[in-house]
Amino acid sequence: MTIGDGHPIAVQSMTATKTSDVAATVAQIRQFESASADIVRIAVDSKSEANAIADIRSETTVNLCIDLQENYRLAAVVAPHVEKLRYNPGHLYHHETAKPVEEKVAFLADVAGTHGCAIRVGVNCGSVDPKLAEQFGEDDLGAMVASAAEHCDMLERIGFTQYVVSLKDSDPNKVIEGYKRFAALRPDVPLHLGVTEAGMPPDGIYKTRIAFEQLLTRGIGDTIRVSLTLPNDRKEEEIVVGHQILDDIATGRFRSVPVFENKGLNIISCPSCSRVENDAFVDLAQNVKEMTRYAAEHKVTIAVMGCRVNGPGETDDADLGLWCGPNFVNLKRGPEAVGAYGYDEILDRLKAELDRLIEARTVAAG
Repeated sequence: MTIGDGHPIAVQSMTATKTSDVAATVAQIRQFESASADIVRIAVDSKSEANAIADIRSETTVNLCIDLQENYRLAAVVAPHVEKLRYNPGHLYHHETAKPVEEKVAFLADVAGTHGCAIRVGVNCGSVDPKLAEQFGEDDLGAMVASAAEHCDMLERIGFTQYVVSLKDSDPNKVIEGYKRFAALRPDVPLHLGVTEAGMPPDGIYKTRIAFEQLLTRGIGDTIRVSLTLPNDRKEEEIVVGHQILDDIATGRFRSVPVFENKGLNIISCPSCSRVENDAFVDLAQNVKEMTRYAAEHKVTIAVMGCRVNGPGETDDADLGLWCGPNFVNLKRGPEAVGAYGYDEILDRLKAELDRLIEARTVAAG
């Protein structure tokens, strides 16, 4: 299929099964297909997962996008079997640090070109080129836009033009502003829209809907993903919701015109995917939401992340952050690590930190 240049907006989702479990991954892809998915993204983080892609491809015809995570060289293994490769510019800067990033991008472009794959330059708020992050300081959106533009230039200098860009954040206001800035700078580049770690329904749908309404109505966006924290047997709801939002926009049904405002408690949680190392993450996210209802009127952001890839960086901007490992949950206070706790004790530790934060702000307010 083709995205951009006036073609219909493509709706996609991401598998949450272990990629090496071919049967489970294919079953989930078929769930997505039954919900009319145009593209399915699969995370690949090891050679065994990369080798599984050939078997997965043999059992499905949907357009596949491979999320290369931190091992960009796995592109050579998966590219013969898929339509698109996705890399995060931020990850290229801390892997094989002695090698120029331009050389890594050239490798990806060569592999993609050889096998007829497109590329997604997937910029995320929690993982940006450290030099750009330092250069832009508190203007994290400026760093994201600069990173995306820089990688567009790298690809185009070597003659690769079959690419799409995404600039994701968990705050819909930042998503709107970031995409508007980039679209003004590079109106020719197709864009994949998404609010990363939007959280659980219905809040995650609300945040995503606002961002999509305000961007798509401006002509910004060519493919979308609704990122929701859902158990595996409900992941196809991301596709269903994506189509619902597109249908509403097409027929002028706008449910949430105002810009999203964080006036009270804001729970951020990432969509479950194959990177999650303990399936208890989804239940934990729901339990956090239930436990914190008493603090609904307090302007506090709590982030619940499911893995080590996005968790450490993308909890930095939250007042309190949790990122999940196989046997424990890391608790953070902003960028500061508080400690690692078992799944059976993390809620009590989180509540203690939340109460302490609320009390401190109440005292400061007089």
